[in-house]
Amino acid sequence: RSLSTSTWRLAQDQTRDSQLITVDEKLDITTLTGVPEEHIKTRKVRIFVPARNNMQSGVNNTKKWKMEFDTRERWENPLMGWASTADPLSNMVLTFSTKEDAMAFAEKNGWSYDVEEKKVPKPKSKSYGANFSWNKRTRVSTK
Repeated sequence: RSLSTSTWRLAQDQTRDSQLITVDEKLDITTLTGVPEEHIKTRKVRIFVPARNNMQSGVNNTKKWKMEFDTRERWENPLMGWASTADPLSNMVLTFSTKEDAMAFAEKNGWSYDVEEKKVPKPKSKSYGANFSWNKRTRVSTK
């Protein structure tokens, strides 16, 4: 029974691959998204790699590219004093594995974008013996 099931799955996978549609030209999908035009036409996004948090020693969450939307008009709610906005995309952050994927997604949705290149910190070379040196420039006081 497992042989016939695996044979059936193999046949299904082959027919599924033959039914794929490839499109050579770039399509504009802005009319299909359902987002109002005022949120699409003048929209600008920022594509960046987030910096490492000051409280973090590792590099987790600093390898993915993020896409963030520009801020629109905000106002203070008179009853509660909360910050309000009419922008549905203001708090949305998208994550991509490569910069090219993020740029292609922005172009596909008709958004203009700014790319902030990845900032690679320079490693400071320091010998282990410098921790114990009596040099005034490297000595750390304990008081």
